[in-house]
Amino acid sequence: MSSPIDSYHAHIYFDQSSRAAAETVRAQIAERFSVRLGRWHDLPVGPHPQAMYQIAFLPMLFATLVPWLMLNRRGLTILVHPNTGAPKADHLVNPIWFGQVLTLNAEFLPEVDDVSHMETEPNTTPNAAWVDASERDVSGLVS
Repeated sequence: MSSPIDSYHAHIYFDQSSRAAAETVRAQIAERFSVRLGRWHDLPVGPHPQAMYQIAFLPMLFATLVPWLMLNRRGLTILVHPNTGAPKADHLVNPIWFGQVLTLNAEFLPEVDDVSHMETEPNTTPNAAWVDASERDVSGLVS
């Protein structure tokens, strides 16, 4: 039996040599999508084996944000996973990876968790002209 998807997270991984690329991707996301950008983690945190930041977004953005990430990741590794209330399965069984697949630390991932506490309220203000164009035509996804 599957659980409904409450929201998604995309984790953008970087290191010292790719931090500038991660900053560019983050700025472009903020210009284009109504999402919640998480803080920068310059050291591994939780199950994540290297520096990263998180993007929280609602299911209605999946069809535009995920293809955009696919085509504009600038060589970065990205993990996209659903939030269903089953963090271990969400991260380890049901993710999408772009770039290198990283080994996550499963010890930090509970089998079950309440997704209602997850922040999904957007903290970005996308450029209305880009948003309008992307809703009409997804062929212009490459920046």
